[in-house]
Order: sequence, then C-alpha cells, then structure tokens
Amino acid sequence: MLAKQYEITLPADYDLDVIRRRIEVGAPLLDDRPGLGFKAWLLRERGTDGSPVNQYAPLYVWRSDGEAGRFLVGGGGFENIVRDFGRPAVHHWTVLAHFSGPARADVPAPSAATRRLTAVPVGQDPATPAAHVDREVERLRELARHPGVHTAVLALDPSRWELLRFVLWGSAPQDDPAAAVFGVPHLSAPELSALPEGRVW
Repeated sequence: MLAKQYEITLPADYDLDVIRRRIEVGAPLLDDRPGLGFKAWLLRERGTDGSPVNQYAPLYVWRSDGEAGRFLVGGGGFENIVRDFGRPAVHHWTVLAHFSGPARADVPAPSAATRRLTAVPVGQDPATPAAHVDREVERLRELARHPGVHTAVLALDPSRWELLRFVLWGSAPQDDPAAAVFGVPHLSAPELSALPEGRVW
C-alpha cells in the first residue's frame, strides 16, 4: 500500500470556496475508484487551527501500486491538477500500519485530519529503525482506540527516513502541537473497508 500527498499552497486572499466547489465536482469520480483505499480531500485555511497558509493538500492511500501509477501518469486524473495549478511534488510513503477507529462506525464522514511527520532516529544498532517503528505502531494502535478516531495510518518515506502519522477524526482532533490540522470536506473511500487492519508486514 502507498500513501501519497501533494500540497497546493494558495494566496492568502484566495477564495477557498473555489476549491470546495472543485471537490464537489471531483469527489464522485473517485468515490468508486478501483485500487483506492481512500482519498481524504484536505483543506487548510490560513488562521484556522494554527495554519499559516491556505492549502489544498489531498492525501491518498492506494491498495494498488498500478492504480496509483495510472492516476499520476496514465491519464487517471492527476493531469487536472497539473492543468490548473502546475505540476506539484508528490510525496509518497510505504504504509506500515492501518487501524480503524470507533468513529468509523458512528461518523462515516470525518470532519478533520491530522498529519504528523517525524524522523526515524539514526543509531549504531541496525535494529534501531525496527524498534522505533514498532513503538510507533503501538502508539498508533492505542491512539486508534480514542472515540473520535475514524482511521489511522502510519507510513514511511525511506528516501528521507521520515514517518507519516495520519489520522482522520470524526470529531475535533486530539491536541498535538507537532501535527498539522486539516478540514476534510469529503472522504472518497471506495476500498477503505478492504485495507488490512493493524501492522501490514
């Protein structure tokens, strides 16, 4: 499984209703997309939840590497972003763990998301990354028991040795000063229920 995210940072006076309308039009096209676990259509608004910027920054979790590739370069939809905003860098991570939370059954449409990026420490012991990741998986498992959690994902970018902890919330997110907070105008989740539960290796 792959997690992918691109960030479109917008001018301070940008009318975010333009993006909200874009989401209304585009979301149905991905609501039944094969190979897509979910796409969280994410927005940050300058001055809200500590955000310094206006930003459109959707995050995807793909079950199929091939479908992820088709989306990016095979005419599967990314060309619309390139046409309207230019070609952004697409960050990607290998998914290490996924947990469903209590809010998934009660609140099918999450209202907020948090993204926390942290470095995997370098140690003399070759087992250091594995031990660190094991701890992070267990922390995520514990967090996913919080009644407000809809979905929680841990993923790794080995080019930067960086962990992504991404959490969808059915209610106000738990306070985490190290995390960026996003609104979630829509969640496309065609294969969310098929994502493996827990650690995925």
